[in-house]
Amino acid sequence: MKQAIFLDRDGVINEVLSSKVKFVNQPSDFHLLPGVGEAIRTLNEEGFLVFVVTNQGGIGLGYMQERMLERVHEKMQQDLVAFDSWVDDVAYCPHKPKAGCRCRKPQAYMLQELATRHEVDLQASVMVGDREPDILAGQAAGCQTVLIHKGTKRRFGADAIFPDLRAALPWILKQIRKAEAGRSKERILET
Repeated sequence: MKQAIFLDRDGVINEVLSSKVKFVNQPSDFHLLPGVGEAIRTLNEEGFLVFVVTNQGGIGLGYMQERMLERVHEKMQQDLVAFDSWVDDVAYCPHKPKAGCRCRKPQAYMLQELATRHEVDLQASVMVGDREPDILAGQAAGCQTVLIHKGTKRRFGADAIFPDLRAALPWILKQIRKAEAGRSKERILET
């Protein structure tokens, strides 16, 4: 089974609530955060799958259409190409925030569905997000969790907290390698 890094999109990969962007409703609103392209390239080079799992309630609320969201994600992939990096797959919840669906984080459905589709060991993977629902979804799926946030003391139960993805990268790689070493040891003991 494979290992993966699950990334929330807004606030982890791209800017939100900045002087440039309030909401990402069209491709021109999408701007990679500093260091993200390089961090994802490192994860790609290390052989880990990189997924985006994102709540996109603006679709259910009528602020954007799914086709526009697809165009935003195409722009994300195009921007990452400049860093020789990529995202392997994207899962999103299009429902309104209080719709009660099974796919909206803090539910773990998007992570579980991607794990099934790509044969991922969730317990040997990491979820990275900037809000409590991201952390809760990662925990519900059985992943290690990283909170991306500047200046907060609230961890929401995350295993680690860092100001950005680039700063979190050494910790993520250490956890992933530790999990892989444990899996290798289990395979040896089984034989």
